[in-house]
Amino acid sequence: MSSLELDDFTDLIERPDGGVRRDAEARRERQIVPPGSLGRLDELGEWLSAAQGAVPVRPVERPRVVLFAGDHGVAELGVSARPAGGAERLVRAVLEGGSPVSVLARRLDVPVRVVDMSLDCPPEAFPEDVVRHRVRRGSGRIDIEDALTADEAEAAFRAGVAVADEEADSGTDLVVLGDLSVGGTTAAAVLVAALCGTDASVVTGRGGRPVDDLAWMRKCAAIRDALRRARPVLGDQLQLLATVGGADLAAMTGFLLQCAVRKLPVILDGVVSAACALVAQRVAFRAPDWWLAGHDSGEPGQAKALDRMALEPLLEQGVKVGEGVGALLALPLVRAAAALAAELPEEPEPGADDKPEPEDGNAAPGAGLEPGRETEPEKE
Repeated sequence: MSSLELDDFTDLIERPDGGVRRDAEARRERQIVPPGSLGRLDELGEWLSAAQGAVPVRPVERPRVVLFAGDHGVAELGVSARPAGGAERLVRAVLEGGSPVSVLARRLDVPVRVVDMSLDCPPEAFPEDVVRHRVRRGSGRIDIEDALTADEAEAAFRAGVAVADEEADSGTDLVVLGDLSVGGTTAAAVLVAALCGTDASVVTGRGGRPVDDLAWMRKCAAIRDALRRARPVLGDQLQLLATVGGADLAAMTGFLLQCAVRKLPVILDGVVSAACALVAQRVAFRAPDWWLAGHDSGEPGQAKALDRMALEPLLEQGVKVGEGVGALLALPLVRAAAALAAELPEEPEPGADDKPEPEDGNAAPGAGLEPGRETEPEKE
């Protein structure tokens, strides 16, 4: 299909350092709080230590929220509570600081980066650093046509790789990954259903802003029709993204794979990032070892994808807003795990507190005498 060789990622991606993880586990065994008493925080600290290749684990000091943005043509069918082409408003709210993710990011002192891949608006609407990776204006209506051309899919995938390299090169040490899209959960559900071999009804959720029953049925029908178009191209992951994905989803897939290549940990947000992760797993089976599932969004497609990748959400707060909010809420938990793993003191070694016996030439006065006798008896 293209000059892009996805198989190369299988060779490039290594698992987090197993030897370092064993060292982290051994260190945890020596700490004053019994192993297991901190629950998943133990596991998180050890995972992060292996990802960093460092014992003790280093604090997460330069995290970044990265949000890929795009509009999906399937939204024209009324599958979303937001109007078709409405992702522009979501992006503007983030950039102006009035969205939930902006509020949380300010409080946590985490910068937010928005990457426009296919917003349905003029590129002049946003700054150059937001739109410079854009592939097209809106993605195609996946129930009747391809989301992207082959060239567009490759360009979007490569853009995601480039963004991952930019983040790694700038010193980002952990990424919170999310999306800003209208119709994105529909495309994501198609990818999950296709890769897991399930029916449309199993993966059709209500979306970030929940839809009513009629909209849910329209969404289910759109996913069913798109699935018919997806199944013949399951063997080619880039073609699958071109057929039923979208520019933002193709970019997120490339981003996730390159983050794994660069050994940059990622916290996944909702069903869209989970679907892209599932596609990336098909490309390189070791890649999910570099990702955490931030939270359970309640979307059935997300649950299906995470189960397939054996990723367990860190939080269950019922957050459905998307935008990386649920994943960002999990960041303090990861930081807490790192702090505990690095800063809890170790138990003293047995006998470390015992006072050493004085040497013969420096014996203290009265040493070795019988109780009650303060001086040596005079010699005859």
